[in-house]
Amino acid sequence: QAQAGWLQHDFGHLSVFSKSRWNHWVHKFVIGHLKGAPASWWNHLHFQHHAKPNCFRKDPDVNMHPLFFALGKTLSVELGVQKKKFMPYNHQHKYFFIIGPPALVPLYFQWYIFYFAVQRKQWVDLAWMLSFYIRFFLTYLPFLGMKGTLGLHLLVRFIESNWFVWVTQMNHIPMHIDYDKNVDWFSTQLQATCNVHQSLFNDWFSGHLNFQIEHHLFPTMPRHNYWK
Repeated sequence: QAQAGWLQHDFGHLSVFSKSRWNHWVHKFVIGHLKGAPASWWNHLHFQHHAKPNCFRKDPDVNMHPLFFALGKTLSVELGVQKKKFMPYNHQHKYFFIIGPPALVPLYFQWYIFYFAVQRKQWVDLAWMLSFYIRFFLTYLPFLGMKGTLGLHLLVRFIESNWFVWVTQMNHIPMHIDYDKNVDWFSTQLQATCNVHQSLFNDWFSGHLNFQIEHHLFPTMPRHNYWK
């Protein structure tokens, strides 16, 4: 599931086939049938992220500020001046491991993707999603029963969630986070992204998103060319 996530990311950025139409078609199959999520939902969130990375209220990836975490020096100081405190932020480095990686996919994404597809009437995406669940339950019900199949699904989402959050946060959250200052596009991308050391394991584990700077500057570039 995690590797299918990196794969759908490639198709979503139109970086596999030379024809955009082919990328769109296979993107719907990979994220819909192989992962059970709507392509329209991913596009809606991820394109905002690439347009304004780490810009509070414009990048949905940093919406956890300030309800769960205090992000960035500027926004954290603002909270201190306003004396607003939704959580014990001085301990966020401890409770991050409980709220962030384990909970994002199984507790939030799992129900929100259905709400998104129905609310926006994305019936094709919904059909792709249902095909994933039909295939999943037909495959495992005879062997594991209903409780076992549901438990397997929850376990997979739990492990995938930890994997996904570690990769996506390590190359953005350490960088500059602030309100949108209307800085030029090139500088905005560089301020919000950082790379992680290249290795065979890191390339595989992160879907080559350890080259986050290159990815944000050239989002349609095939991932295997980032190192060049």
